[in-house]
Amino acid sequence: MTDQTAILEATGIDHDYGTVSVLQDVSATIESGTVTALIGPNGSGKTTFIRGLAGLHEPTAGEITYRGPDTARRIGYLPQHPSFRPGFTVIETLQFYTSLVGADETDAMGYLERVGLADAADRPVEALSGGMTRLLGIAQATVGDPPVVILDEPGSGLDPGMSMHVFDIAADLADDGIAVLLSSHYLELVERIADAVLVLSEGRIVEHGSITELQSKLGADSLRSVYRNAIGGNLDTVHVQGERA
Repeated sequence: MTDQTAILEATGIDHDYGTVSVLQDVSATIESGTVTALIGPNGSGKTTFIRGLAGLHEPTAGEITYRGPDTARRIGYLPQHPSFRPGFTVIETLQFYTSLVGADETDAMGYLERVGLADAADRPVEALSGGMTRLLGIAQATVGDPPVVILDEPGSGLDPGMSMHVFDIAADLADDGIAVLLSSHYLELVERIADAVLVLSEGRIVEHGSITELQSKLGADSLRSVYRNAIGGNLDTVHVQGERA
């Protein structure tokens, strides 16, 4: 990993949907050159939190501060279910996104090569498999070389091999100095690449730190044990390399 510098910070975030409180006093720091994993049960507020960090909605209270360079695109974002307009090829789709951020359209192939999708450049987007669509989504998230890339459940619904490939891409992005934040239920894959882990439960960060720090603090021998101890034993939504645990 490269030198680590705080680049994105959330302080005291609350988020309400009407009378329903989804996040309460959530704070976190994301550092350049690292992979930070956000884990927690379904319904704990993970997507709400990362969409706020991505600038897609305003929190009810609290502050999100970007401390990175003033680039054309500061934060790249991959939603859990990426989709693309049919009738275009993979390369045409990436060229469209490069044009939106003022990047050179000839850079589009480089983004595809980064995720291993160059051989499918001329394939229509509607003909892509689920895994290839996810790879195109990651390529789109990196267009313009944003200093921060946020990935919402990047391995969800993929076979084990593709899930591992997606997580390896996330690690490679961090090695290139990018701050990567990803949410996931695939704890064994998270354990392979994460520099820091945030455990979110019932709208609050209940644990945070490196995996080693959390194992020591909670008397755990794996991230699965950390998760179990942190949230009280509920492993219903934990997956192991693409299979339900």
